[in-house]
Amino acid sequence: MLVSTTAGAGHFGPLVPFARACLAAGHEVAVAAPASFAAQVNAAGFEHHRFADAPAEQMARIFERVPSLSFEEGNEVVLAEVFGRLDAQAALPGLVEVIDRWRPDVVLRDPCEFGSLVAARAAGIPQVEVAISMGATSDYMVSVVHEALAELDALAGLPDGEAADTMSSTPLLTTVPSVLDDARGSSASRTRPVRRFCDASLSATQGALPEAWGDPALPLVYVSFGSVAAGLGEFTGMYADVVAAFADRTVRVLLTTGNGLDPATLAPLPVNVRAERWWPQAEVMHHCSAVVGHGGFGTTMAALAAGVPQVIVPLFAFDQRVNAEHVAAVGAGLQVDGGPEGMIAVPDAAMRLITESSYREAAGSVAHAMAALPPIADSVSLLERRDHPTS
Repeated sequence: MLVSTTAGAGHFGPLVPFARACLAAGHEVAVAAPASFAAQVNAAGFEHHRFADAPAEQMARIFERVPSLSFEEGNEVVLAEVFGRLDAQAALPGLVEVIDRWRPDVVLRDPCEFGSLVAARAAGIPQVEVAISMGATSDYMVSVVHEALAELDALAGLPDGEAADTMSSTPLLTTVPSVLDDARGSSASRTRPVRRFCDASLSATQGALPEAWGDPALPLVYVSFGSVAAGLGEFTGMYADVVAAFADRTVRVLLTTGNGLDPATLAPLPVNVRAERWWPQAEVMHHCSAVVGHGGFGTTMAALAAGVPQVIVPLFAFDQRVNAEHVAAVGAGLQVDGGPEGMIAVPDAAMRLITESSYREAAGSVAHAMAALPPIADSVSLLERRDHPTS
């Protein structure tokens, strides 16, 4: 099995449990990913087949435009221009080469890695997607990247429209339970096979917290905006804003910044706030009374798996808003709009989650639905089917 991903932890992470299940069953697994993502692939323990990163100067020109656009316009630009064109067209030659040389029996795709979509299709190799969001994003993505996919058709020697048709019909593996996917009246997909599995790695037993801080008797709020936000200039200041907003609240806060921001730059911190670059999410969740995030798939699903209600502040991607809407629709959290400007409202929302039991009860109901799904190990027998792996 060849796993193909873009250079993003939030894109690669959901694929890893499925890849490891195949390894455990005795299959050969390798990962195709940009050269810049080598450290993450190696750390996960997989053989890495590298393909080219998109030209940095072209990427920079696109991202310079995004802050001046509306949320919707910015998302369309990133999906179509970054994922659909620059990333995919840079990746395509390398993916064609590795598929021709390695001849995988199936390609397991990040939904935003479009080079493997057309490379696998052109080679006649079955492909399967792993969801990195709620299923409601699928139809939206097809409409946004339609023109970029037509360009990939031409580059791969496929008939016009082949990539879009393949994207709309590719089987989907997801860890999202139907109660969450269908919360706003739209299932993961009504045009392709969907199989749902339980990711047991999200449900680690209660682990250690950082060295003691504040009053350990107070409720704990875990705050994480993922691995990307701190490195994007327009979001750097919100970390200090959220620290200040929680300074006078009767809670303890554990804030993670990722590699994009040194926690030391937030000093001096209030006595009730602790800042770290990283902390294992699955371990901290069982200590939490509430979680604050941006709607990234990893944090959103980890909180739900632990039955912890969450405040979601979508920052820069359409799927973050979709995730927030679905969590709010099932009553397992609250959505706060406004991006960085919305941080002032986050503490009140978090206190509401802590004091009103209905949110934790709803999150617990979703956690129960997730735990009741078949284990990811069961996906292996589906992936072993050569012609149409999940039909």
